[in-house]
Amino acid sequence: RNPWNLDCTPGGSSGGSAAAVAARMVPLSLGSDTGGSIRQPAGLCGVVGMKPTYGRVSRYGLIAFASSLDQVGPLANDVGDAALLLEAIAGHDRRDSTSLDVPVPEYSQTFETPISGLKIGVAREHFVDGLDPEVESAVQAALDVYRSQGATIVDISLPHSKYAIATYYLIAPSEASSNLARYDGVHYGFRADSFENMIDMYATTRGYDAYYLKALKVRRLIRDDFDKAFASVDVIASPVTPTPAFRIGELVDDPMAMYLTDIYTIAANLAGIPGISVPAGRSSAGLPIGLQLVGPPLSEERLFQAARMFERETDWHRQRPKL
Repeated sequence: RNPWNLDCTPGGSSGGSAAAVAARMVPLSLGSDTGGSIRQPAGLCGVVGMKPTYGRVSRYGLIAFASSLDQVGPLANDVGDAALLLEAIAGHDRRDSTSLDVPVPEYSQTFETPISGLKIGVAREHFVDGLDPEVESAVQAALDVYRSQGATIVDISLPHSKYAIATYYLIAPSEASSNLARYDGVHYGFRADSFENMIDMYATTRGYDAYYLKALKVRRLIRDDFDKAFASVDVIASPVTPTPAFRIGELVDDPMAMYLTDIYTIAANLAGIPGISVPAGRSSAGLPIGLQLVGPPLSEERLFQAARMFERETDWHRQRPKL
């Protein structure tokens, strides 16, 4: 449950990790982010959460859901603690074939350094119908904070972002089906009616190759959009979620609305780039609102610095729910 309102969701899937930090049960926690599962609950619970670059943190020991998307990352009360935890867990691991063999910066020593001449991209695709006015207002206020520190706000476009949800919901279930095949996976949902033997039944039931390959092509276009944008900006700012936390069970009969709660986070997973959620406001109902910053691959140090620039000028991260 969300510590700010026990009738509301803490987000997910790492909602327990975010709620535990927000409720002061623990000072730090870990989450796994496949489509927003660190950043989304961080935004809804009013804490800091980062999804690192794909491969920055070892996935050894993590139960695989979607292997090309999953990434472990920190949740904390502030940027400094998140930087300290990522510094501790990042690095090459020979037990994970996707682990990046690159040096790990001393995030805890550099996060306080402001970025001179910071250029922040704002995508027009992120401010459309479905975005709660209070969330939009909080994000615009955050951009004003950056302007006051000399940052430049640049209008950009991520034209293929509208395909992110559909692409994700082809890639993630396909990889999950493969990863979790040891649990059978044909007793629930679709099961082929016509087959010659058990092997044929499994192959026919799981025949998603054509859709998966098409989705991978669109995924490449989404990554290209980010690459083009980062040629002119340092980070991209957006909401974390389209609304503050909703009541538990409120969307149980509207799965599309539930899927769309990840509309601002999924693209970073598809592109393999890092993203961070920082507390940036409260709704009229007193629920947290998050600001998301994403950057090019291996730009975690820059994201911590940019997030800390905002955090230093505001006190949203110091506010705690009354327990």
